[in-house]
Amino acid sequence: MGTSFNEQFDQHGTWRREFALRLKLLAEWMKDHELLDAAVEERLQRLEARVRADKVMVAFVAEFSRGKSELINAIFFAGYGRRIMPASAGRTTMCPTEMGYDADVPPCLRLLPIETRLHPQSLMEWRMVPEKWTRIDLDVNDPKQLSAALEKVAETRRVTQDDARSLGFWQLEAPEDNPMVDAQGLVEVPRWRHALINIAHPLLKQGLVILDTPGLNAIGAEPELTVSLIPQAHAIVFLLGADTGVTKSDLSIWREHLVNDSNDISTRLVVLNKIDTLWDALSSPAQVQAQIERQRASTAEILGIPVQQVIPVSAQKGLVAKVTDDAALLELSCLPALEEALSQGIMGQRQKMLGAAVFSGISELRTEAGRVINIRRCDLTEQMLELKGLQGKNSPVIKSMRSRISQEQTEFDLGGAKIHAVRSVHLKLLREVFSLLGPTALKKEMAQLTAVLQQKGLKLGVKRAYGDTFEQLRASLRKVQAISEEIQSMLAATFRQLNAEHGFSLQAPTEPSLAGYRHDLDLVERSHLQYLGIGNAFRLAQPEFADRLVRALSTRLRAIHEAALADIELWSKSAAAQLDAQLRERRRNFARRLEAIDRIQQASGGLDDRISEIQARGDALQQLEAKLSELTDYLINATDRVRPETTRALERV
Repeated sequence: MGTSFNEQFDQHGTWRREFALRLKLLAEWMKDHELLDAAVEERLQRLEARVRADKVMVAFVAEFSRGKSELINAIFFAGYGRRIMPASAGRTTMCPTEMGYDADVPPCLRLLPIETRLHPQSLMEWRMVPEKWTRIDLDVNDPKQLSAALEKVAETRRVTQDDARSLGFWQLEAPEDNPMVDAQGLVEVPRWRHALINIAHPLLKQGLVILDTPGLNAIGAEPELTVSLIPQAHAIVFLLGADTGVTKSDLSIWREHLVNDSNDISTRLVVLNKIDTLWDALSSPAQVQAQIERQRASTAEILGIPVQQVIPVSAQKGLVAKVTDDAALLELSCLPALEEALSQGIMGQRQKMLGAAVFSGISELRTEAGRVINIRRCDLTEQMLELKGLQGKNSPVIKSMRSRISQEQTEFDLGGAKIHAVRSVHLKLLREVFSLLGPTALKKEMAQLTAVLQQKGLKLGVKRAYGDTFEQLRASLRKVQAISEEIQSMLAATFRQLNAEHGFSLQAPTEPSLAGYRHDLDLVERSHLQYLGIGNAFRLAQPEFADRLVRALSTRLRAIHEAALADIELWSKSAAAQLDAQLRERRRNFARRLEAIDRIQQASGGLDDRISEIQARGDALQQLEAKLSELTDYLINATDRVRPETTRALERV
């Protein structure tokens, strides 16, 4: 049997902590040896922050009563010896629930009242207002108290049909999705809009985030779930009933919220839960297994995924087996098969992605630091040639040499005006980039769509305005890419000229590609299209829903723009820092050459001493380069060493 998800994630956390520590040590070593310019330092900081804060989100999605909470209990919380997430019969998770760990927040459950849906603020904005959340402190060492507190995510309240419609839980055009009306004419709705659970569970402390979603009605009523949270999940576990297979509502969730042309289908795992309902005393184990396999094949065909991604499980029996340490029942529950799929799929892919980022970041860092070392080596070579040329020369020749070096220094300083002019043009173009991707520009580009969505009644022309908005956003990214190419051409030409005139080894860093951000725009556009169809016309007619939709959209687009700007800023810093480093090294070289001449003039043995000193510095520089290669090689190869089992599993795939 392969490594379980919990074990795999634990290994992943150990690797991240060790890697972050070694990155910090590398930064300190580079600073001690004056190899840490502004761009290299920022690259190291971003890489360390990414490794330390690397989150892995697993979203559990299903219709009501498919057993999501029980499956979460079985996979992640069986060690408590009891259920932690509420998982009784009927509807349990009534609001979207995120479980994670933030060291700056005490263990607690925070609940956002459902009434906040009547206000225009998005979930992201409500997160910034902690006083609006109901907070319940948690005792992580008391499973009974923990379980009792978490039962609050299942709380409901009864409201009128008008209130339910205002809150997004009642649609005249889709009566089959509406909740039941009781004898008093009231309907049941969740008491809470969103829940955040912060506990120091070992897996959560290492960066795991679990998203437990309610059924179809709540997913459709909360745009940010489908616009932000679910798309950001690294894996989605979609639960079905083993006895029912794919129902109409299941298929609706799958098609509208979980798959489209741009999704990586390999990150979707479909679980046929409650296979114990098929265990029949009148059927042989072979007959039961044949029935399960038929259901797997049918489910895979309907959903359009490989049958290997449909995993039969009994979450309830798996939890019982773990709590009672019943190996035979655990095997029958098939829970280990799901855990292995999660570990090899999610953690394997996550490690692979992080490894690629590490390789790219460390390789670029080593190149930039190596360039500084090379400049120092060239300067030493130049000094050595000068000094050897002075051997046997008289005082007037040495004095003439000093005069020539001073003249070179003066001419070099005069060339600073040209560099300043290039920087001015560079900054002007960068300001244009920042204006195109800044918050003011985004608000302007969304003005047409916002105006249409704020119309009263049916939103005529909303699809056209929506398409126009995204075309403007893509046009802005194309314009930014064109400006980046212009900056790149200017830098390349300037660097070639400086290299020729001053013997520099400047190389314009590769301009950032914005193709990934255009892809992100496409994802966001498609994730919203579901809200603009005829089926959602009445919901979209509600001002509060339309307002939440545009706010959720703005939040997601702002994140894309900010990420693109961060890449462009780092690219710009890399170019500027490289130039600053070589200017600094050249000025330092002039000072050392003049100092050497002065020492030679003052002492007859100064020339030989100076040559020996430069030879020693050359040897030290060679050792410095070897140490840089050693430290960076270790980091580049760290992923393969730490997780050989995952690596071998990926190679088999």
